[in-house]
Amino acid sequence: MPKNTRKIAIAGAATIGAAALAFSVVPADAQTTTTDAVSSARVAYNAAPVQAVKASVTDQLATTSVKVDAIEAKKKAAAAAAAKKKAAAEAAAKAAAAKKKAAAAAAAKKAAAARKAKEAASRSTQRVVVKKAATKSYANNLDGWIKHSLDIMKSKGIPGSYSGLHRNIIRESSGNPKAINNWDINAINGIPSKGLLQVIPPTFAAYHVAGTSWNIYDPVANITAAANYAADKYGTIDNVDSAY
Repeated sequence: MPKNTRKIAIAGAATIGAAALAFSVVPADAQTTTTDAVSSARVAYNAAPVQAVKASVTDQLATTSVKVDAIEAKKKAAAAAAAKKKAAAEAAAKAAAAKKKAAAAAAAKKAAAARKAKEAASRSTQRVVVKKAATKSYANNLDGWIKHSLDIMKSKGIPGSYSGLHRNIIRESSGNPKAINNWDINAINGIPSKGLLQVIPPTFAAYHVAGTSWNIYDPVANITAAANYAADKYGTIDNVDSAY
């Protein structure tokens, strides 16, 4: 082998051996160990992908935060709406209660006014009735008896005057309400004439006027029944000038 060729071969072998020694050393336990030199040669870091991942995570966190904020805002809005609705319902209930209370008070006031008016009207009616009964009175004598009878006759539509009654009373009984005839034909027949206008019992019963006494000797009842009989037979007591 030429000298130069031998030098190249030795150099190449040395290089290969160094390289082999650098890449692999087999220790006594037969396990392969990577040297620091090899590791340093093979590991390489790229900053760009790391930055991209970091940006992606940041974006995800930001999006999540926005979503959380939106949910919280939605919850707050819903709570505010519910509170507003509750307040409106409470206000409406209070207004309805106030309106009902006012209506009840108005009804009670109206009922009280109506009751007072009714009571006042009742008292007024009672006063009128009492006044009417109190103002009309008659003397317990011939004048009073005639006047009382005339008022009753007027209310019943029985004609007659004060003078017609007075004239016939004086002729028949001289104004004595207890007078009785025991000698004429009626007495003979057992039904004597009695009272101011000398009325026999059957005639008094037939022409008795409602509202007066059933006692034939009662002055007012006797006069009124006799006037009623005279009106039926003669038109009025004023037309009677003798026994009738």
